[in-house]
Amino acid sequence: MRPSSTCFGAPPQRRAPARLAAFAGLLLSLAQWSGSAGAGEVLDRIASTGAIRVCIWPDYYGITFRDARTGRLTGIDAELSVELAKDLGVRVQYVDSSFPRLIPDLLESRCDVAMFAVGILPQRQKQLRFTQPYLSSDIYGVTTKSNQTVQSWADIDQPGVQVAVQRGTFMEPVMRETLRHARLVPIEPPQSREKELMAGRVDVFMTDYPYSRRLLDSSDWAHLIAPLKPFHVLPYGYAPSPADARWLARLDQFVSDIKRDGRLTRASRNNGLSAIVAP
Repeated sequence: MRPSSTCFGAPPQRRAPARLAAFAGLLLSLAQWSGSAGAGEVLDRIASTGAIRVCIWPDYYGITFRDARTGRLTGIDAELSVELAKDLGVRVQYVDSSFPRLIPDLLESRCDVAMFAVGILPQRQKQLRFTQPYLSSDIYGVTTKSNQTVQSWADIDQPGVQVAVQRGTFMEPVMRETLRHARLVPIEPPQSREKELMAGRVDVFMTDYPYSRRLLDSSDWAHLIAPLKPFHVLPYGYAPSPADARWLARLDQFVSDIKRDGRLTRASRNNGLSAIVAP
């Protein structure tokens, strides 16, 4: 009888190449972590080019939001990235990113730092390094004022309820693990959570404090649903190119400086985020 492969793995004669391929992948990952930027290399490059490359998510209300009509960038990290550039004596060069693209953008050195309220998640910490937190936020629900299905936090995890999250945000794994009865609906461009909600294809979408506050300020249809007690409070920090310890230390010093000298307080007040400033 001829030996046959099974659903449990490759045939015996193919396992050695598979192991070699896996080992090669591991070496490549280690090289990305430890070899792409030596100690001080990022700061040296910033000084020599006169620019700091800052990854942003341009759809993040209150954090880094680009007006589609004017192209103007607003939000707390739009302001604080300018402050960082001033401290370094260089200009800012923005690089559009997103939460799904965050890790490859940093590991492949497309930017020097991600400044768009990046949640400090254990799975991200396996590949990235973070500054101390400067903000922290719980998860909130947003629905329409006319929605009869979801009117309170207790209504969210019920049979038949469609719960949207932005794909790649920290809300996705949290809600996937939490929901027992409702259906999770990850949303990604070109669709948006608001469009899906207004079209009636979802009943509620989950977001954080910055996005929910800006949405309430700019629309008359939104209804905010807050958890009755702390649900999943997450600290936010800045994520630099991970292999350069000196660059991380400089960014961490920047966060300490803006906490001490009032720039963080001022920027958070300008964008309605005073309630979530980290100590």
